[in-house]
This record gives sequence, structure tokens and C-alpha cells, in this order.
Amino acid sequence: MKLALVTGGCHRLGAAISGRLAEAGWALALHSREHPEPDPALRARLTQWGAIWDGFAADLSDTGQVAGLVERVTTHFGQPPTLLVNNASMFGLDGPEDMTADTLIAHFTINSAAPVLLARDVAARAQPGAPAAIVNILDQRIVHPAGDQASYTLSKLALAGATDMLARTLAPQARVCAVAPGLTLPTEDYLPAQMVRLEQEMPLCMLPDPEDVADAVVYLAGANAVTGQTIFVDGGAHLRSFGRDFLYLGRDET
Repeated sequence: MKLALVTGGCHRLGAAISGRLAEAGWALALHSREHPEPDPALRARLTQWGAIWDGFAADLSDTGQVAGLVERVTTHFGQPPTLLVNNASMFGLDGPEDMTADTLIAHFTINSAAPVLLARDVAARAQPGAPAAIVNILDQRIVHPAGDQASYTLSKLALAGATDMLARTLAPQARVCAVAPGLTLPTEDYLPAQMVRLEQEMPLCMLPDPEDVADAVVYLAGANAVTGQTIFVDGGAHLRSFGRDFLYLGRDET
């Protein structure tokens, strides 16, 4: 059985990733901070594909809960996960002028430390000759980081560096790659006309769909000769330098 652990796997982008993995024949350990209940659309996909799955609650800011998560999944399914998708993230709105030690530590704990520790735990359980796959979800802003969402951005830069380091140090027990999405699931803070203008700012004149990101994850999950790679799924956004986060761009005359 192919078993994947997807952090933050019940909602939003995580739900799209989990749904595509179900279609690809993966059994799923769906993580959520509390009450791991899949979105209705994801539950329908799991039912459609007859997926084997269960939910696992764990607060990734609690080192004790992080330390026990992979073992809990292994005990429940009778085998360790062979794929880990580090999708769960904390996203704050602080900038360099108001970030604090507390905001930095909170973001690094969830967005950097927890993924690294989970990757180590999954790699340690891999069978000889059958490396586990680790896919970290980053952000296209790691190429041209602006000051907005400073703690979040710094934590994703750390996870990007960890992806390269872990690909070297966990081999051959694990392959470690990443997917860096662009603006994929806008919040209600984005205005309709703003979204149209942002699309036109991308080199491909488009923004990614959650299924585009999920497709990249599924590819890396099965790409047995690939490690240490980051796939940008962003309409080409990483090829340009934006002075601010997308939330603050394209709002004029809206």
C-alpha cells in the first residue's frame, strides 16, 4: 500500500493535494491541527476513488505532538508513510518593522522545524532500496522576497534551504523536493478586478489552480530519480520581482 501523510491535508490547497493523491492510488493520513475532517469536496473525492484514509490531529507548534505524529500514523496503518507532504503553514501579516521574536519563533516552529523533523522521522522508517518521498510546499516569493509577511517569508526561505540540505543528507533513505506555488487560493481580501490585473502581471498571464499544484506534488511523489528539486507552479511569477505581496498590488482603480 502506498501511504501518504499530508499535513494540513483536509482543507484548501491541502485538500486539492490529498484529492489528487487519492486519485493516484495513495492511502492517506490526513493531518489537521484540530478535528481532521475533510472538506465536503475532498470527502466526495475520497469516496469516489475508494481511498483508504484516516485523520490525525496534531498541533505542529507542540514539539511533543510533532515527535509522535509519524509513529501514530505508522501504528494505525501498520506501516510507515512512504510519502510526506509538508503543506501545513502559519501565515501572519507582520513586516520587518513589527515582527517580534515571538512571531518569528511561531512561524519557524510550524513552517520550518516541524517539516524538517517529520521528514527525518519518515526517512528513518524507509525500507532499504525503497526511498521515501518528501515534498515541501514553499512559496514563489522565496526567489524575490519582499518585506510583507516577513516571519512567514523567512520561515519559507528556511524550509527552502532545508529542502536542499535534506536531499543531500537523507539520501538514499529519502528523496526531498519542493513545490513553490504562486497566488493560488486568494482570500476574500482580494478584489475581482485586482485578480484580473494580477493575472496579466504574470509572464504566462495566468495564476495557478490548486489542481496544478497538486499535479506537481503527484509527479514528485513518483519521480524516483528526482531529488533536491523545486518546481515553481506560479504562472512564472518567480521570474519577476514584485516590490510587495500580491495582496497590495493591482488594487488601484478597483
